[in-house]
Amino acid sequence: MNAPWKPGGLAQRTPFLAFASDEAAADAIRPIASEMGWPSDNVHQGGLRNAVQTLSVSTSPHVLFVDLSGSSDPLSDINGLAEVCEPGTVVIAAGQVNDVRLYRDLLASGIQDYLLKPFSADMLRDSFAQAQSILNAPKVSEGASTRPHLAIAVIGTRGGAGASTIATSLAWLLSDKEKRTTALLDLDVHFGTGALALDLEPGRGLTDAIENPSRIDGLFIERAMVKASENLSVLSAEAPISQPVMTDGAAFYQLQEEMRGAFECTVVDLPRMMLVQHPHLVADVNSAVIVTELTLAAARDTIRLLSWMRSNAPQMQVTVVANRVHPGTALEITRKDFEGSIERKIDVVVPFDQKLAAQAAKLGKPFAEAGKASKTVQPLIDLAALLALTDEDGNPAAPKAKGGSLLGKFSDLKGLVAKKEPVKKSASKSAGK
Repeated sequence: MNAPWKPGGLAQRTPFLAFASDEAAADAIRPIASEMGWPSDNVHQGGLRNAVQTLSVSTSPHVLFVDLSGSSDPLSDINGLAEVCEPGTVVIAAGQVNDVRLYRDLLASGIQDYLLKPFSADMLRDSFAQAQSILNAPKVSEGASTRPHLAIAVIGTRGGAGASTIATSLAWLLSDKEKRTTALLDLDVHFGTGALALDLEPGRGLTDAIENPSRIDGLFIERAMVKASENLSVLSAEAPISQPVMTDGAAFYQLQEEMRGAFECTVVDLPRMMLVQHPHLVADVNSAVIVTELTLAAARDTIRLLSWMRSNAPQMQVTVVANRVHPGTALEITRKDFEGSIERKIDVVVPFDQKLAAQAAKLGKPFAEAGKASKTVQPLIDLAALLALTDEDGNPAAPKAKGGSLLGKFSDLKGLVAKKEPVKKSASKSAGK
């Protein structure tokens, strides 16, 4: 929940409060609360209305149980509760409405669990134990390394260039090969494939964030992100195409800010039209990966994107990736002519591999994971390693690509980084003497 902090702070918060709608429910909760070590006197009657009145003038508990029985619009009432409930509170709701859609909507709104009445002692015990484990579990940011956050935007010059394929592969490589906690944010709200490429259900987190930007906080990120692996989480959507997205982009920017505090890396699959409509989304991005095909239209749009980035985001390290390049066949425009048109080198060339692409789709795995041992994936592995190289301020350590490709300088860069340690050690020994 995301109401402003009240005076008193976290240290003075009570561990548990319950607001039941009837005496039978209160009697069922009290013994289980006592088992958990919580005061049974903290179980009150009055349901949701009493909960809102109480929390509007007092500090929120760590665990809050609220009975929605009698509510004509449970989802709206829960949103009202969120206005007075502080961040970090684990909310458990109960009610008599047995509806799957309501259950999903309530979970998406930020509550931890929804119990159907009449509830049993085991049901309450399991729900309370899960709430306690969430409070005791280390947060994503706890124990994180001191490495600065790395934000990468992946932008396709044309539809079908494969930007989403590159984005999911880079996110997986950063999480698996580079061992960094990584968030994949797919901002194609209606047709995004970030979750699909990982064989996951996208959930409602992204659409809920757009509809209610004020609800976005660390706890929202923790619950809305879909976990793909130990180090990789995804926020994607499949919004109905009959519902246009009406937003000023504040929700997207706030999501990036929260992810910056919760993860070591953020990979944003950024549709080019989103870049045009909401240019502030790249204000804090370290690196941009432009994914293109070797076509005349793609060359034109690469020129336009490069020009836009020089003017609007000069802080970004820009990498040009030529994707789906058919080896040994006639191209619409040659690599040499393409590079002449955009007035810079192509940094990475990913060969076209229909067999590997089909296998990745069938397995529900990122392109890079499905082809770990394939030569087709090696350029992406090198690119992920290159992007992960940053200085102390989080800026890309890779040199600007002037007169040569970034990967062409990658081996020299790694050697340069490796040589720094011996120098530091020898200096420390001299100082010791």
